[in-house]
Formats: sequence, structure tokens, C-alpha cells
Amino acid sequence: MVGLVLVYGYVILLLFISEKLLKNHPDFSRKFLHIMVGNVIFILPLFQSRWVMTLLAAAPFILLTFLMSPYSPLKIKDQISTSGHGLGLVYYAISWTILALIFFDQPWIIAVGIAAMSYGDGMASLIGMEYGKTKYNIFGDTKSIEGSLTMFLVLIVTLGIALTYYNVPINLLVIGSVALVATIFEGITPNGLDNLTACFSSVITYTILAGV
Repeated sequence: MVGLVLVYGYVILLLFISEKLLKNHPDFSRKFLHIMVGNVIFILPLFQSRWVMTLLAAAPFILLTFLMSPYSPLKIKDQISTSGHGLGLVYYAISWTILALIFFDQPWIIAVGIAAMSYGDGMASLIGMEYGKTKYNIFGDTKSIEGSLTMFLVLIVTLGIALTYYNVPINLLVIGSVALVATIFEGITPNGLDNLTACFSSVITYTILAGV
């Protein structure tokens, strides 16, 4: 119950900040939410049931984020649904749900995937929008070298923090490889699907290299 209260309370707080305090900056508002939701990785140890985390904490956000998307039959007008990729946050919720179901007993692996799609991908987009000068477009989405480099560096730092939080030994070669693979997939994936590809490519790379 404590985990659920903290997750929902934290997300409600982020939505309030995004919708009310940052309403004049829709792109930044969405990225703020995208990045800061990643802090749920520090709440994961409070959950004692795989099904509570999966079905009550993670899965409901699939429906909630869809209802806030441009594809929702409710046609809700908010900062989140009117900026960025329409289903990006839905993919985010799907990724967390799958990770919670498979890796509940190894929450640091969930943290690896969430870090890639929140801190890494979010910062890449934010810096890319503001400072990205060297553009590239491989499969339909325009990205920037500056944004990709930011993701790589941010992900190395945040993975180190996350693994330290879970008392998992840190191997810089493993962390660097995970960050590189996630950055590559984020760079080549269009239409908000990088919330799936960056997440799962980082998790697969980590599990292989770390011998999990």
C-alpha cells in the first residue's frame, strides 16, 4: 500500500506541476514529466508483490496515458497530449508493466530499463530541442548528435546511481555498453517507439553482459 500511495501521489504531483506550473511551456512540460517519472525506480523496493506492482502500479497507467493521448475517445485537452509523440507515454507505461512482470525479483533490472527511457531518452530530447545543431534522420525522426551524446553520458551516470542504490556491483564496461546500445536504438527509432526500444535494448544488453 505504501508503494502504491507513493507512486500515485508522486505522479499526481508531477501532473500538477506539468499542467499548472509549466503550462506555458508544453514541450518542456512533457519532457519534465517524462524524465521525473523515472524516479519511481527508488520506490520499487517498497513493493512486496509482483502482481501489485504490475497490475495496480504500472498497468493502470497504460489506460490513463492512452486516455490523455490524441487518440483518446475523451479528447482531453492538456499539455501532455498536445505535444510530442501521441503514444510515447503509453509505450512508457507498457514498458514498465512488462518489466515489473518479468523482473519483479530483480528490481535493479527494472531500474535499468526505466532509466534508459526516462532520464536517458528524456534528456536527449530536451537537450536536442534546445541545443541540437548537428541533425540526423535515419528512420523518420530527426534527432541530433548533441542529444544522443547527452543520452549516453546521462545514462552512464544514472545507471551508476541506480545500481548503487540497489547495492549491485558496478562494471563500467557493462554500464558503458548498455548506455551505448540504448543511445543507438533511441537514435534510430521513430514515432515515440524509443520508449520501447531504448528500454528493452538496455535491459537485454545488461542481462547478457552482467550474466543475470
